[in-house]
Amino acid sequence: MKLRLMLAHAAEVQAGMLYMLGTGWTEIGPAPSPFAIAGIIEVPWDETNWRRKLEIPIEDEDGQPLVVATPAGDQLVKFQADFDVGRPPGVAPGRSFNLPIAINIVPLPLQAGRHYVVKAFIDGELADEVGFSVRQQPGVGQQPPR
Repeated sequence: MKLRLMLAHAAEVQAGMLYMLGTGWTEIGPAPSPFAIAGIIEVPWDETNWRRKLEIPIEDEDGQPLVVATPAGDQLVKFQADFDVGRPPGVAPGRSFNLPIAINIVPLPLQAGRHYVVKAFIDGELADEVGFSVRQQPGVGQQPPR
């Protein structure tokens, strides 16, 4: 099974197809802004019709889970879903099937100057990861002109 993750400004799945806007960035911010995690899971013929678990946490550069404050208390930023890709009738044996995913995320309080990693696990095994950095605030860490 293969998974390819991507970061985008926005993403959605319609009629089994993945639509993305502003894909391929590696920097965000520094102000909080919405973004999307998108991907395609390729399920081979012999791995269809099995219930699977997808987990997508976001970690900081030190490997610590991203935690945000909410009215209900601190919460891990982690997305989970179960999926099962079946074989349609009449499909030739041996082909694979794509399962598109799109998760649109509200603005998160990410720290300027830090690096984050979005990881995807299928049944507990790392399937893919993609990193991004949060830009510094303007003027922070810059040398004064000479």
